[in-house]
Amino acid sequence: MKSILLIGMGQFGQILGEKLVNMGDEVMIVDKDEDIINPIASKYAGAVIANCMNADNLKTLDIPSFDVCVVTIADDFQSSLEITSILKDLGAKYVVSKANTDIQRKFLIRVGADEVIYPNRDVAEKLAVKLNSQKVYDYIELDSEYSIFELAVPNKWIGKTIMEANPRAVYEINILTIKKGNKIMPTPTPSTVFEDGDKMVVFGNTEKIITFTNKKK
Repeated sequence: MKSILLIGMGQFGQILGEKLVNMGDEVMIVDKDEDIINPIASKYAGAVIANCMNADNLKTLDIPSFDVCVVTIADDFQSSLEITSILKDLGAKYVVSKANTDIQRKFLIRVGADEVIYPNRDVAEKLAVKLNSQKVYDYIELDSEYSIFELAVPNKWIGKTIMEANPRAVYEINILTIKKGNKIMPTPTPSTVFEDGDKMVVFGNTEKIITFTNKKK
């Protein structure tokens, strides 16, 4: 369980907050709009109506006590920038701030953000990958080069073992797990046989996996 301060309870902030609470985290929410805070306050460990651009308001929240502070204000970048800076000045351990552009990201990093997220861009990139790749169920980008993908097993692999398909040597991808219906094989062996309907979770270079998915039959 983590202690999280969530500043800005727009649509993204509310979705994030609900997910964090469902995962067992202790979440305090802050927004300057009481019409937003009041209806949802009971869901959280704490709820405060305050303008976080005022450093004195943030001081009362004991910022160093939180494991993570998240600034989800995107429609007012100046506010996001100033709040991020104040949080770091007050001793925040880890600050995650929301941005809409690369320029915003650069400024947020400059004033102290430890991590910057691009929800709109990330969703668009995921959708683009799915639309341009055959049978990609999901993927997680680990960095600018490598990702983990959940894929359908190619038809030409069905009935073959992992050794016979040889994905590491032929396609430079590593199979982490295989999903057979509702069952997961956490440690598939070279002798594991692919069956119709199987899904596989693979790791490798993002571009090479996308190329593989577009070629596989």
